[in-house]
Amino acid sequence: MNISKYVSYEEVIYSDTALKEGLDNTPTEKQLELIKAAAINVFDKLREHSGGPIKINNVFRSKALNSVIGGSETSQHCVGTDPKQRNYGAAFDIDDYYWVKGKNTYNNVEMADYIRLNLDFDQLIYEYPINGYPKWIHFSYRPDGKNRKEVLIATKKGYIPYKGNESMIKNPESV
Repeated sequence: MNISKYVSYEEVIYSDTALKEGLDNTPTEKQLELIKAAAINVFDKLREHSGGPIKINNVFRSKALNSVIGGSETSQHCVGTDPKQRNYGAAFDIDDYYWVKGKNTYNNVEMADYIRLNLDFDQLIYEYPINGYPKWIHFSYRPDGKNRKEVLIATKKGYIPYKGNESMIKNPESV
């Protein structure tokens, strides 16, 4: 079953840790609606633009799964359903596995830059760059129109704003 043109339900709930630990990682219908909104409004648009497959690393995390992996209590991967709460909306972690395999022309920096410059989003994070190149990217989306367009860089010391630190992010060709 697909929840959007390019995202399957199985990709939304899949977690090695949940399987290993025997944890239920099933979203509620309300949570699934928020995940669908993020898929349709960000992921599918990025996928259409890139012209090739994009690897999904993580979408939904049950509270139990989030606790086991040490995730933030306000993670949008837990898909909060109350618009007054910080975790309202849904999040995706994606990477350039298919770029590395030659099946997509967009790498992590190019995908994040496309989202940042062209799409509506709540948060966009260039995750843990090595020599300027992020290991993966994170985006979240709120369907209530209150997206913050917050862009961050995740480092071992914490999160820093992208603005003013753009030089920390580099394409592989420039590394």
